[in-house]
Amino acid sequence: MQHTNHIVVLDFGSQYTQLIARRIRELGVYCEIMPYSTPTGEIRRREPEGIIFSGGPSSIYGKGAPMPRRDTLKLGVPILGICYGMQALARMFGGSVGRSPEEEYGPRDVRVVGTHRLFRGLKRSLRVWMSHADVVTRPPNDWKIIARTDSCPYCAFSDPARKLYGVQFHPEVSHTADGTRVLENFVLGICGAKKNWSMKSFIETSTEHIRKTVGDDPIICALSGGVDSSVTAALVSRAVGKRLTSIFVDNGLLRKNEGDAVRRFCADSGIRLKYVRASGRFLSKLEGVVSPERKRRIIGREFIKVFEEAAPVGGGAGYLAQGTLYPDVIESVSVKGPSATIKSHHNVGGLPKRMKLRLVEPLRELFKDEVRKVGRLLGVPPYILRRHPFPGPGLGVRILGEVTRARLRVLREVDWIYMDEIRKAGQYDKIWQAFAVLLPVKTVGVMGDRRTYEYVVALRAVTSLDGMTADWARIPAPVMERISARIVNSVKRVNRVVYDVTSKPPGTIEWE
Repeated sequence: MQHTNHIVVLDFGSQYTQLIARRIRELGVYCEIMPYSTPTGEIRRREPEGIIFSGGPSSIYGKGAPMPRRDTLKLGVPILGICYGMQALARMFGGSVGRSPEEEYGPRDVRVVGTHRLFRGLKRSLRVWMSHADVVTRPPNDWKIIARTDSCPYCAFSDPARKLYGVQFHPEVSHTADGTRVLENFVLGICGAKKNWSMKSFIETSTEHIRKTVGDDPIICALSGGVDSSVTAALVSRAVGKRLTSIFVDNGLLRKNEGDAVRRFCADSGIRLKYVRASGRFLSKLEGVVSPERKRRIIGREFIKVFEEAAPVGGGAGYLAQGTLYPDVIESVSVKGPSATIKSHHNVGGLPKRMKLRLVEPLRELFKDEVRKVGRLLGVPPYILRRHPFPGPGLGVRILGEVTRARLRVLREVDWIYMDEIRKAGQYDKIWQAFAVLLPVKTVGVMGDRRTYEYVVALRAVTSLDGMTADWARIPAPVMERISARIVNSVKRVNRVVYDVTSKPPGTIEWE
């Protein structure tokens, strides 16, 4: 959908780029991210109120360093450069950038020089977050220096006549104490943007857009029971009612009682559901397979076959609703280039062209936290909205090695106990994602007076903002003790529990 009154962020590869957009949206202003190389004509057609150049990992004086298009500067809207973006502005207007005598990574105190709209309402000394090795060594002629540190004399500058601004620090991260106020001063004060972005307005606009797009045609939704697909189903149902059929494929790789939760959600929400039982098909295909990539491919291919057989409009004109989110869209066109392996959205790994279904992706403009807000407004129940992410291949990639019915029974019980205990302890909502992994190894143990030789299970829990980076969760030791004791005492064939303390990077969140 085309938006008026918004901000465009041009992405130069910063790990914080998504945070810029999220902070601006939290101010009530729509913000979208585009690659730094986006043609100026495309930006002009969007008619943004302002533009932000993000940070990035490159050195501005390095060979092949990404640079903004010069005609972007002629759009006549305010531009704010952040970190690398500030250095790009300096170089484009005749300034110099070089290696800093003292690299700055982490918190620093910045002194505001004089008065300026960018720092309106803020103290003269700001605690900010720095992450740079290069600095502006000579600003463009006649540009005003508006902030500095002891090792960075040109920490922020401006050319008010041309509405150009730059800051070396990162206002978008939570470590910068008044960073949101800096962005607010730019977006609302300097750009003059209006607060008209809210999830309530999104629902109204999106509902009308879906109705116009779909018309009188039927539409299907691949429902996994996760947050994204459930909110998609609720939103599409609001727009088209009974012309929506949600299809849930029970592939035998689900967690305990997961299918029941989906049926309950659809019944309570008035969403028509087609429940397909196909566990036998999936498990027979996975027999003897140990390679994680082969497992993913097999599960993905079999899902497509089952979905195609179940789709009521498979041979004719119709639509498929899919829970694609904004981070998925960004990653596919990021400055770093297309991903080596495209992630399937929920259980949909790409449908055959012969199905002739046109995609409806109503959440493709939203971040995960915004999706949850939409879900709350639509009445999606907490047991769906608060769910941790769950991979499309399900427990198939949480059993290392061959997937069998016996191993699935073991892992389901372990996972159920783990989730139950962290919920009881008030830890579930503090964690981005938690799960158990069944390892293909056994260890010696002692239970009662007898020797055992049984499976090891690994527990994983991480904290994160968006899943792109993550840190292992510090679950209190007494809680971990209860979890471990309950698992080994309740689940047959498990005699040892270990906890994964690897962050991302270097590890991934999932084990396979």
